[in-house]
Amino acid sequence: MSRKSKKKRGTGRKVLFVFEMLVLLILVGALFIYTQINKKLDKLDFKSQSGEDVEVQVNEGVSDNQVLHGYTNIALFGVDKRAEDGGYGNSDTAIIASINNDSKEIRLVSIYRDTYLRVNEDSEGNGIYNKFNSAYLLGGPGYAMNIINTNMDLDIENYVSVDFSAMATVIDCLGGLDIPLSYEEIEHMNNYCVETSEQTGKDYTPIEKPDPAPADESQILDTYHLNGVQATAYCRIRQTASADMGRTERQRLVLSLMAEKAKSAGLNTLLDIMDEVFPMITTNFSKSELISLGKNILSYRLTENTGFPVDYIMGKENTVPVTDLDCLIPTTLETNVSYLHEFLFGETGYQPSGTVLKRSDWILERTGFGTDNIAQERRYLITDREIGTGYDETTAGTSDENSYDSSEYSTDETGDYSYDSENSYGSSGDYSTDESYDSSGDYGYSSSDESSYDSEDYDSGSGYEETEYSDEEYY
Repeated sequence: MSRKSKKKRGTGRKVLFVFEMLVLLILVGALFIYTQINKKLDKLDFKSQSGEDVEVQVNEGVSDNQVLHGYTNIALFGVDKRAEDGGYGNSDTAIIASINNDSKEIRLVSIYRDTYLRVNEDSEGNGIYNKFNSAYLLGGPGYAMNIINTNMDLDIENYVSVDFSAMATVIDCLGGLDIPLSYEEIEHMNNYCVETSEQTGKDYTPIEKPDPAPADESQILDTYHLNGVQATAYCRIRQTASADMGRTERQRLVLSLMAEKAKSAGLNTLLDIMDEVFPMITTNFSKSELISLGKNILSYRLTENTGFPVDYIMGKENTVPVTDLDCLIPTTLETNVSYLHEFLFGETGYQPSGTVLKRSDWILERTGFGTDNIAQERRYLITDREIGTGYDETTAGTSDENSYDSSEYSTDETGDYSYDSENSYGSSGDYSTDESYDSSGDYGYSSSDESSYDSEDYDSGSGYEETEYSDEEYY
């Protein structure tokens, strides 16, 4: 009897020992991964480019918005900074990434770079309006982040700024991406590859175009395997009918494909990416904040995405006479911000802050483009507020679920929200939330000369174009 008891106890001790060894190995493995990642994070530039801490600016009333407290909002910038550029580069891409802290769902919003917004102020504090992408050129990522906050009633505290070379490197480390392409996209991508290859120092092989060209060059031909240079060049295309809106949609598609491949990549691949890419990244996140975010990386899910603004006027024949800029005028800033909060946070009936209302009114008064240019499906966002009123900050940044009934409005059967096509007035519709990517859609935007690939096609616009219009009347 005693021998059997000893044998059972001995077996139990062995099982316990094996279990303890497994736990120890798991802990050692986790510690190794943590140590490796911690070392890799040292490669990041954790300082703002100016070397100073960024003072986050938010509009009055936004900090008290309890809905926003359930989300982590991050500003992502893709910078077209060539070797000959001085100071900050041009922000060729600006995306708001909003993480639902409970569900781990991520929604993306691309800010169209030519959007007409308040980006600066004069010596007397009067607002100066210009293209959004000029904000990064003026003051770097922290400055551009605050421009997003104050024009859109957001509370973003952190940014990540990445050079385009980093995107090409990551895609190569992940083994490339499979992307559907049309004939016109192949043509423009091959053209952009020339400069992208020079900028990144990476090689590519041009994709051969079908001969003869198809009757409809915007229709998808096939799915092609693209390397880093090609996929990065694909993200820069803006000569198709969808112009900058199509370009930002391509960027979001590439980001989503990269995220999916990264989730299934091995540890060695991820560590290689960190080695190669982290030196190209600037952020004001701390190491502990990034590690905290990274703990849930396998739980994150990219869901819907769209652009900002969703309703606008474009075309230089419309915008230059009233702004002196070939830009994109939000119609209106007020309703676009309301829709942004509804899309990102589910805030039904969001009432923008007094700051946003003032800026919205100034743009409307300056340009003459207002609620007549809002798509039918979003006309429920229009309020009966009179221009120059409703600036009470004590009630700004709130939601009222009973303020409207969206079921009263619907799209027409064609889904065409264009207004007065003779004058090229238009509203974008919300085409970019579609899960399926289709570059063949004709969104009615006037494109630039498709055969021209001068420097203006590649940069983020012509830099900071000073205007003499200020919003003194509203401040």
